[in-house]
Amino acid sequence: MKHRLLTRGHRLLYNQRSRPLVVRRDNAALTREALITNVFILSFMWFLSPVQVLKAIGLQRTGKQDEAFTLAQEVATLEPTDDNSLQALTILYREMHRPELVTKLYEAAVKKVPLSEEYHSHLFMAYARVGEYKKMQQPPKYCYYYSVKKNLFVLQAISAQDEKLSQTMFLPLAERMVEKMVKEEKIEAEAEVQLYYMILERLGKCVEALDVIRGPLGEKLTSELQSRETKCMSLYRRLQRWPECNSLAHKLLLKNPDDWQFYPSYFDSLFHLIDQSWSPPEEGEHCSEGSVHHTVAEVASFVEERILGEDGKDSRSLRGPYLARLELMHRLRERGCPEEKLLGDPLELMVQFFGKFGDKPCCITDLKIYLHLLCPEQHVQFVNRLGEAVPLGEQGDEGFAFPEDTKALQRHLCVCQLSRALGLHHALHPDGKLRLIAELKAHYRHGLKFGSDALKTELQFSDMYCLMAAHVYIDLWKETGDENMVWQSLGVLQEGLTASPSNAQFKLLMLLVYCHLGAFEPVVDLYSSLDAKHVQHDTIGFLLTRYAGSLGQFAAASQSCNFSLRFFHSNQKDTSEYIIQAYKYGAFEKIPEFIALRNRLNQSLHFAQVRTERMLLDLFLEADIVLSLEESVKAMSLCPEEDDIPWDTMRDNRDLTVFTCWDPKDRQLTEEHRRRSLEEESVWLRLRSLTLRLLASLASPGHTPPQTPAQQNSEKANENGVADEPPILGVLLSQLHRTLQTAAQMAEKRTQYPLLGPPATRLASALSSGSCQCQAAALQLSVHLQDLESAGLDESSELQTQICNGFQSLVVQLREILNKCKGDLLEMKGSKLKTRPSLLENLIFFVETVCIVLWTASHCAKILRPLKTSLQKKKKKKKDVNTALPAVVCGFQELTGSLQDLLTQALEYIKGQETGITALQLAGLSLEGNTQVSDEESFAKAAMDKVQSSYLRSLQEAGDLLKKRAETIKNLKI
Repeated sequence: MKHRLLTRGHRLLYNQRSRPLVVRRDNAALTREALITNVFILSFMWFLSPVQVLKAIGLQRTGKQDEAFTLAQEVATLEPTDDNSLQALTILYREMHRPELVTKLYEAAVKKVPLSEEYHSHLFMAYARVGEYKKMQQPPKYCYYYSVKKNLFVLQAISAQDEKLSQTMFLPLAERMVEKMVKEEKIEAEAEVQLYYMILERLGKCVEALDVIRGPLGEKLTSELQSRETKCMSLYRRLQRWPECNSLAHKLLLKNPDDWQFYPSYFDSLFHLIDQSWSPPEEGEHCSEGSVHHTVAEVASFVEERILGEDGKDSRSLRGPYLARLELMHRLRERGCPEEKLLGDPLELMVQFFGKFGDKPCCITDLKIYLHLLCPEQHVQFVNRLGEAVPLGEQGDEGFAFPEDTKALQRHLCVCQLSRALGLHHALHPDGKLRLIAELKAHYRHGLKFGSDALKTELQFSDMYCLMAAHVYIDLWKETGDENMVWQSLGVLQEGLTASPSNAQFKLLMLLVYCHLGAFEPVVDLYSSLDAKHVQHDTIGFLLTRYAGSLGQFAAASQSCNFSLRFFHSNQKDTSEYIIQAYKYGAFEKIPEFIALRNRLNQSLHFAQVRTERMLLDLFLEADIVLSLEESVKAMSLCPEEDDIPWDTMRDNRDLTVFTCWDPKDRQLTEEHRRRSLEEESVWLRLRSLTLRLLASLASPGHTPPQTPAQQNSEKANENGVADEPPILGVLLSQLHRTLQTAAQMAEKRTQYPLLGPPATRLASALSSGSCQCQAAALQLSVHLQDLESAGLDESSELQTQICNGFQSLVVQLREILNKCKGDLLEMKGSKLKTRPSLLENLIFFVETVCIVLWTASHCAKILRPLKTSLQKKKKKKKDVNTALPAVVCGFQELTGSLQDLLTQALEYIKGQETGITALQLAGLSLEGNTQVSDEESFAKAAMDKVQSSYLRSLQEAGDLLKKRAETIKNLKI
């Protein structure tokens, strides 16, 4: 190692002197010892920066972010230019999610080494990662990224908040640059044509864009199938050139009658032409694309010709023309056109479709959207007609006839699915539904023989029977309130999972049912086994995070929040890399898509919810237990004045159709449901966000909002009559009360969502339990305490009385919340287990509210201690023999005593529930009272065991947290 250091040192000295090093013996020369010393120092300095950065990375990864950042900044101020330091700092800043610091790093490196193309490239990429498109134009011409300069104007136009600036400056500049390349015939790559099209399209120059696509440059668009035709169709629609749109769709469908993307354009253009009373010219072509079908008869004839062509084929028919006929019928009926009858009877058409494609899994999804064409009186007839086309074998001992191959199985399954979609299952009486369940389970078990050799990653052919049986069980549970049905549902789903471990629909439905039963513990494993990837953490993550904290599984709640936050935090880095790769390979048209994805995720409702809930969870679990509230708030970098939630641009990215559903239209999720769900989620998020910011202001009462430049000079501000900023605590409390009023109005509507729709928020439960009101009252007290701090204890008797009344009110409200938790969470009625998840949710509201009341009490103690000491000193000086304590001090002592009693009662209640649940011998119970337990019943009992275990864990975690809070009350003495 020493030898390597010396070698490196000699090389450095050699490069600096630009000539060989000569060791002289006279006094003017360096001695050998001095030379070695200098070499070692230089070597040590060369190694120092990377070592410091590596140490900083180690500190960052062990959770010491502040120390890591300080150490990194020490190295960054030296403006290093060696690759090791720069690369290590880049890694560190990325892990800190501070990509803007990388730009400063390479800006300094480029200044010191201006001829380094490598550093210019790194600087270019750093600008790309943070979206500094204007600065990306600065690298010199010899940098190979200079050729994408024209695209930067497009990116600036996309990212510019000022649409006028985008349309008048950035895009025209990009257009002129590309037009110059066109005139000089320098456009060779497809990506450059895509870019030209993008510029013209965003400028609204659709005619010019159409000329480009249809001209010689359009011939370069070869990477995607039918790219030119698709772009032409889009431009025709924007220009409302319906004759061309119709003719182009007609030509494309002649080539490929199964290409569904062109049928909607074909039909849309027809009705636009009818509405405009368009007629073809007397001479010449109808339009530049050719002949136009401008009447219903022509379009119907064209569709029928395509069907006749399919009927006459020896090979398998294509579905497109048959679906096109149903689609045309649907559109004609919507417009009330009598020509609908020309197409035939919808029942016969759908029976014909089933006859041709009933053995395909897509048949149900194809026909489901056209079931409304049937009148209610035809529903039973339709299902019977389809049933006649299903080949079944002889009836077995169970009284059911089963299919003999997978194609017959698929046809029978399709009939069952269509029956449910028509509402025939829902119309059955409970006994009829039980017989239906028995039939579905029998078909499921019979169908398993067709997949006996299937891999674990493959689904069984008969899985949908099992899923449908579970749905019917859930129908019975909701209709009759018989919780035995839900256990049977979980049992049949668990049975299905044993044969199809990879069936996501089984897992999703089990996850939902467990959450509705108040059991979150089994949900974590189910969600993990789904192996959600990338954007799915945003689209289906709400299924996990909605219930974790509310059911008392605090450890699992942290884990579920981390699942989502890890994805969102990596989003910036990942999308930046995608953008860089798009630059590298010239795929410029993809860059706006990546930017849109990044914006979509940054503005996600789920992202904002998870961030807020995770910070609140950390405070509930740690503040004043592990760290003080002030330290916890500081560690989170919480600032009460800052609201970083993008309320105006927030997006609801939830996938509310993730569950397979065959319910009829009147039971399905509607747009009104979606709208109300988003409103509820937004109001609940606002309540939680305001609560978090109020706690931050409570932890930093001396914190003042940042002043604007106009207010920094106080004298000038006073001269202009500028008033002081109102205290942030009061502002936030006003917002909280307004939001609570909105929430109360929303809760009165009592919106009921379908079971397979969006889960209801905690809003209604929080209001009915009194949790929100009690938390607001506790936080409101902090304002009175600040007033008391200003007035002192001498002349504030009225204020003290008001504060004491507030203390008593808090105790009363907390007691009411605790009373709403009372009752058995799990109980046995005969041989059936009954769950009461609402009591568990109320218990968690009590725990959260106690935490907030205790923080208010702690804040009160910090204010009262010095006031009490000051009053005692004054009395001592005046030799006042009155030893009576001020009213507010007595009231505070009563508050702490009452809180201690409430926590004792809550802990006793939790202990009693734990004892009661443990005493339930679920494993030895038979659902039907039989002595022998079938496999089906054993699966249901396993589900009961999981629910029991989950409730016990929830009680344990809630109890542990309350015990820790009980310890903190001892520190509230004044």
